[in-house]
Amino acid sequence: MKRFGLWIAIFTGLTLIAASWWQWLPYGLTETLGFVTGVACVYLVVRQSVWNFPLGIANNIFFLILFVSARLYGDAGLQIVYVALGFQGWYYWLYGGQNRKAPCVTHAPLRLLIVLGIFVIIGTTGLVLALRAAKGSAPVMDAFTTVLSLAAQYLLNRKTVENWLLWIVADIIYIWLYILRGLQLTAILYFVFLCLCIAGFLNWRRLLKAQVSAGRPGATDNLPEAATTSD
Repeated sequence: MKRFGLWIAIFTGLTLIAASWWQWLPYGLTETLGFVTGVACVYLVVRQSVWNFPLGIANNIFFLILFVSARLYGDAGLQIVYVALGFQGWYYWLYGGQNRKAPCVTHAPLRLLIVLGIFVIIGTTGLVLALRAAKGSAPVMDAFTTVLSLAAQYLLNRKTVENWLLWIVADIIYIWLYILRGLQLTAILYFVFLCLCIAGFLNWRRLLKAQVSAGRPGATDNLPEAATTSD
């Protein structure tokens, strides 16, 4: 049944791309490609598939083109950073665990979360000034979501469950931002992202509890003391 659903999703994605190519949809081909690869990428992240990274890199390229045309320079620059982080995360998911094996899902250490919080505050402040100087549209929301997304991607690369919480906040803001910019299909995409992020958070938290119960090596490396005890 799951395989059937997967083939339906693939067929739907290819149909959307073809319809956009023949201009049967009110959306450009670049935005459609971003939609399809974006949904596929986040779905694979939820499933903990390492193949999310090559799809994510392709998605970044499509959105780089789209955001430059929409004058969302913060988001455009973010895509370039995402490509680099994508390769870094791809390597870590393959060899970042013990004995150079795939790592387990884990919690982010409190110290790392504090550092990332400071990074978001300082980075947002500096980027707002830069975007205003560049006359970008929606500089505050653009800057905040850009820096927050970088923090979320870093946590995702480290395979920490907290990455989903940051993505959820970013996606809510992104939906409103893209509606304002007239990128309706991209706004719909980020609503799908939001739903997938909620599912991803619930799924990864369940996996984390299962890892702790099974006593898998590395599963409790960054867990708070209370989380390592059974319910």
